[in-house]
Amino acid sequence: MKCTFIGGALLAVLGTAGCEVTVDSQTQVVREEKRFTTAGPPVLRVATFDGSIQIQSWDKPDIFIEIEKRGPTKESVDSLQVTTDQKGDTIELEVKRPRSEFHGFGFHRSPSARLIVSVPHRADVRARSGDGSIRIDRVTGRIELHTGDGSIHATDVSGNLTIHTGDGSVTVDGADGRLDLETGDGGVNVTGRLTSLRAHTGDGSIVFRGQPGTAMSEDWEITTGDGGVSLYLPPDFDADLDAHTGDGTIRNDLDIKAGTDGEISKRTVRGRIGDGGKRMQIRTGDGSISLRRF
Repeated sequence: MKCTFIGGALLAVLGTAGCEVTVDSQTQVVREEKRFTTAGPPVLRVATFDGSIQIQSWDKPDIFIEIEKRGPTKESVDSLQVTTDQKGDTIELEVKRPRSEFHGFGFHRSPSARLIVSVPHRADVRARSGDGSIRIDRVTGRIELHTGDGSIHATDVSGNLTIHTGDGSVTVDGADGRLDLETGDGGVNVTGRLTSLRAHTGDGSIVFRGQPGTAMSEDWEITTGDGGVSLYLPPDFDADLDAHTGDGTIRNDLDIKAGTDGEISKRTVRGRIGDGGKRMQIRTGDGSISLRRF
């Protein structure tokens, strides 16, 4: 184990036991490492009460987790409890909130714990942060990401993806499969080849770019309380469209057949895209809707 200072910045090369350093007079940092071995595709559940979570795949069968604990004092960092459990291929790791609060000269600072996780490409992952961003890259499986306050970013993921943030933006780039996402306040930007989509934001815009091969296997629902919606769909996309804005306009560049029960007006478009099929519902309370070819 070796800790080296270079040009005022701190670089840490860790051994298996971890490394404890002082960044400045008001910040203590302790890094720990946990490694788990599984026989098959793992089921991983990780959680931290406060801090970001970063998950990426690698070419090894093991799971490797780096825990970066930060706090104003050594006592505050030591108060963070890391619990682990493994039953077969199911692994759980949680950093729990300390029981006591820590105060300094006229200010209050709480410790936090950041998680950096490496998993096999195929894995089921559930990640939860009480307050912090979450990022996941190049993982296939059942993926559930939850944060109370923070952005979520997923890249090159496939399978069943569930995303929820109480306050923050959501970006999904290169998704394949089913996607269910919700943010209380923040913009949504999704690109992928999806079979199922439910996207909701309480306040923010929604952009979806459907890559070639996108096809609905069930009904879709896209809603925002306050913000615009932009959809870019491939030429061979089929759906029964039901789009409405409470206060805005709809720009439609698609060939939509209204039929006898449909409607194409300034604020409502109901009709068939391509050969029709599953229902795609789009709603915005206050914002424009744009329908275009990808």
